[in-house]
Amino acid sequence: MKIDHYQRGTPAPDFENFSAHGADEHLVLEDGSARCSVWWNEVPAMQGERPGCIGHFSAANEEAGLLVLQNALAVLKNHSCTRAVGPMNGNTWRSYRLVTDPGTEPPFFMEPENPAFWPGIFEAAGFSPLAQYSSSMVRDLARRDPRCPRALERLTGHGVEIRNLQNFEEDLRKIYEVSVVGFTKNFLYTPLPEEAFLEQYLPYCEKIRPEFVYLAEQEGKPVGYLFAIPDYAEALRGEPIKTLIGKTLAILPGRAFAGLGVVLVEMLHRRALQAGYSQVIHALQNEENPVRNLSGAFGDVMRKYTLFSRTLR
Repeated sequence: MKIDHYQRGTPAPDFENFSAHGADEHLVLEDGSARCSVWWNEVPAMQGERPGCIGHFSAANEEAGLLVLQNALAVLKNHSCTRAVGPMNGNTWRSYRLVTDPGTEPPFFMEPENPAFWPGIFEAAGFSPLAQYSSSMVRDLARRDPRCPRALERLTGHGVEIRNLQNFEEDLRKIYEVSVVGFTKNFLYTPLPEEAFLEQYLPYCEKIRPEFVYLAEQEGKPVGYLFAIPDYAEALRGEPIKTLIGKTLAILPGRAFAGLGVVLVEMLHRRALQAGYSQVIHALQNEENPVRNLSGAFGDVMRKYTLFSRTLR
C-alpha cells in the first residue's frame, strides 16, 4: 500500500499538529488507516545514541499500524538515527507513551488513551519497553502523612512560604522557572523555551482552579509547585466531578527543600477533602522517579503506561 510522506514545511492535510510540533516528516497510508510523524533533529538526548522519535501514531488495525511503523523506522535509519523512541510527539513536554495496563477506572482529563492493540504493534515492529509509568488513585484523603509536621516546620525555618495561584500568567512563568531546573535530571528531558511553555498551558486558564495549584517560594523566588486540576472527563460523561488530578509536582534540588513534596501533597489532599472531592489521582509518574513514593504510600495503582524503543543499528 502506498504511503504518502510530508516533509517539514509542507503540512499534512487535516493534520495541523505536524507543523505545530516541529516534526521532520509525516507518514500517512493512502487509505488513511494509519499515520505517524517522525523527529530526528529536535529530540531528547540519549547517552551513546542518536535517537529519533515516532509520534502522532494512529492505526485502525494491526497490519496498517505495522506498515507505517516499519516505514518510519526506515526514515529514521536513513537519517543516521541509532535508536527509535515512541510513541512520543517529539519530546516529553507533549503527549507520549501508551496505556499498557488499563485497569478498570475510566480515562481522566488529559490522559493519553489508545486502543488495546496498539502496544502489540510496537512490539511486532521490534520495540521493547524503555520506561514504565503509572497513575495512582488515593481514596482516603483524610489519612495524614506523619512526616508532614516536621517537614513543614523545617521548611518554614528556611523561609519557605506556600501559597495558591494568584496571577495565572505571572505564576505560570514562576512554574516554568522551577520546571526547567527541577526536571533537568528527568529521563529524556528536553529544554523548552519559556514562550513555548506558556503557549502550551495558557489555553487551559479557564479550567484551572487556583486553590488547587500550590506555589512554594523562598524570599519571593519559586522553589517548588504542585499543579492539580479537576477531572473534567467526569463532567463530559454526565457525572458529578468527584476527582482531582495531581498533574505535576516539581521541587528545586537542595537540602533546604527536603520534604516539600510531602507537604504539598498533604495540602492538596486536605483541600480536596474540604472542597468535597472524594479521590485524588496522582497522574503519569515514572516508576523510577522518587516522586512516585509519595503517591505509592497512600494510593493504589490504577493504570500503567509504557514508552517503547528499539535499536536501529
